Amino acid sequence: MRWTQPARMRSGRMPALETLALACGLVLLQAVWVPPVFGADGGVRSPSPPRGVQDRREIFEALADHQAGRWAQAERRFTALAEQGSPVGRYNLAMMHVRGETARPDIGKAIALLEASAAQGFVRSEHALGEIYERGLTGRADHARSVQWYSKAAARGHVEAQVAVGTAYYLGRGVPQDWAQAAQWYRRAAWQGDMAAQYLLASMYEKGLGVPKDVRQARDWYEAAAASGDEIAPYKVEEMDALLRGRAL
Repeated sequence: MRWTQPARMRSGRMPALETLALACGLVLLQAVWVPPVFGADGGVRSPSPPRGVQDRREIFEALADHQAGRWAQAERRFTALAEQGSPVGRYNLAMMHVRGETARPDIGKAIALLEASAAQGFVRSEHALGEIYERGLTGRADHARSVQWYSKAAARGHVEAQVAVGTAYYLGRGVPQDWAQAAQWYRRAAWQGDMAAQYLLASMYEKGLGVPKDVRQARDWYEAAAASGDEIAPYKVEEMDALLRGRAL
């Protein structure tokens, strides 16, 4: 059987990955309600918030500075949070370095911050490191290292990382080509509602790449991709339906 790449893959990446933006990676955490403290006289005193709540408040304030274009103030706030060991503060400060919004942008410093944040279990930092190495922001692309970081995030449920790992195995980029592995990762992302993963998994079932050829499965995943908004998938559903009707005759 001769294999041809689906149109979505011929650029080397799927459109869904093309739109991934480290530049939009700042994290906004919800404000946390702190219950009042009642004194012996029945009066209400303002409590001192726990450290985690205070971190969230400081992150919110830093993000407000960033969104208002006060980058120097945002950098100072995120730096203070990073120095206190906040994984979100480290991630956001790293993103400012990646975006060129700090006084002295430094990709090496960004990587160190992200690695420290990732070591604390912050999955977005793992994904960001994968993207940095994939895009060659260090000077040259390092697909093997990229897949290592994507895999860490993917294993913990990060859907974009799952698609990235699937694509790496699909193309044999940074890892040996393995369509069965690609199908497994696309399936994980597809179950989370990722449109590109749904379409590509359908295509793999249609062609029998890494999975048994199965028109019914292909049809169902094309339908899922159509429901997610893919513009080509409805036509593929019709094509699969015609094949299934032909088999039933």
